[in-house]
Amino acid sequence: MVDPVTAPRIVAIRTQRVRVPLHTPFVTALRRTEFAETVVATVEDSDGCVGWGEAPQVWRVTGDSLAGSAAALEGPIADALVGAAADLSSARLIQDAVVGNRSAKMAADIALHDLCARRADVSMGGHLANLDGHFVDLTGVSVPVKSRDTRSTGYPWGDLTTDVTLSAGAPDALAEAAAARAADGFTTLKIKVGTDAAGDAERVLAVREAAPGCVLRLDANTGWRADEAVAALTTLADRDVELEFVEQPVARRDLEAMAYVRRHQPYEILADESVFDLEDLVDVIRAGAADAVNVKLAKCGGLTPAIELLTIAESHGLGRLVGCMMESHLGIGAAAALVAATGIPGEQDLDAGWWAKSSPYAGGVGYDGPRIHFPDGPGLGIEGVLE
Repeated sequence: MVDPVTAPRIVAIRTQRVRVPLHTPFVTALRRTEFAETVVATVEDSDGCVGWGEAPQVWRVTGDSLAGSAAALEGPIADALVGAAADLSSARLIQDAVVGNRSAKMAADIALHDLCARRADVSMGGHLANLDGHFVDLTGVSVPVKSRDTRSTGYPWGDLTTDVTLSAGAPDALAEAAAARAADGFTTLKIKVGTDAAGDAERVLAVREAAPGCVLRLDANTGWRADEAVAALTTLADRDVELEFVEQPVARRDLEAMAYVRRHQPYEILADESVFDLEDLVDVIRAGAADAVNVKLAKCGGLTPAIELLTIAESHGLGRLVGCMMESHLGIGAAAALVAATGIPGEQDLDAGWWAKSSPYAGGVGYDGPRIHFPDGPGLGIEGVLE
């Protein structure tokens, strides 16, 4: 039994900004970017063990900035964590330390989990899969965790696979990108729509023709009105276009409109921007607004609340997808480990690191087309930021 007096405590939280150039501009209905910008955070304990996390800048979705995340991590989150136990009993302190600032909470929460995995000398997936069969959520209720990886280390699937996003653009540009991504080995394409409702059906048809063997997903990033969504999707259905799902067709808070879209066209609806936290998820379920939910660590505040969201979604019969913002390999590694540990089937939505010209880290996950390779070694396998 660990002596609480001599047990390791958290002694420091440190931050640094990292800017990762992309090999191709990333364009959605909400933004265009040529860089992934993030705050990398480390949490160190009294034994000198260090865990790694990151807080991506996502102005148009979460409202979080690099400056704000760094201030939250160095201020109220550090105030809450320094001196606290270097174990998961401190996870709730992160969520209670400050209102909002979910990217900062993501960084601290991932770093705490990484620290715990490194202390136990297991992979992040092994750590998440071996939480003694349960996880104490943010309300203090014991939540069962259905673990697929019951081993102390490693991952049962080997590599995970991800879809890849086709940035919003003209039909010919989308068709060219679709053919290129299919040649890269991707079998699932997520098409960004919502910038021009009148032309979106034409864009999807162009992609289908250019990559006939690929599974298609749509993501409007809140860009349609309900009537526009129904019109575009009905046109696609009439042309026998197969879609795995349609992600966030309308405004985040307009659950009535999203439920209307769900009822008046044949494709499954995936909630993304509509679900940040448990309260949001409950609202979506009550409104009958979605068939599935996309859980992202930067939206909910890290692995701890993500586990809660995934568990509740499954218990209510919703499909589950783990996605990402435009973040680096560090956040992707945590999200991929969560998928591996909880056994969520299918290709996930974790391509952000693929867009980077190169990983900014020594260690961590890597990409080979749609395949995400897990690192050797404990935790996330991150050893440092490359110069």
